[in-house]
Amino acid sequence: MCRNIRVLHNFDPPATEEEIHASALQYVRKISGAAKPSAANAEAFEAAVAAITEATSTLLNSLVTKAPPRDREIEAAKAKARAAERYGTE
Repeated sequence: MCRNIRVLHNFDPPATEEEIHASALQYVRKISGAAKPSAANAEAFEAAVAAITEATSTLLNSLVTKAPPRDREIEAAKAKARAAERYGTE
């Protein structure tokens, strides 16, 4: 399972358009196997990123939860602690 996927739902403040776009870009890079597409594939690559960004925004705006919003700083500290434990770093 891929552990570096960023969760975007139920944060205070909510995910920004830049975060949503960055996640879409990460997804398209993973699926296509290309960090940067060739000139011949650039248009398709960018269209896919745009479509996934839009779909993700729609999804995030439609989701409901009874859980309280998560605090970004607390979640970042937890992730840092997990990484330090996993990789033996500080």
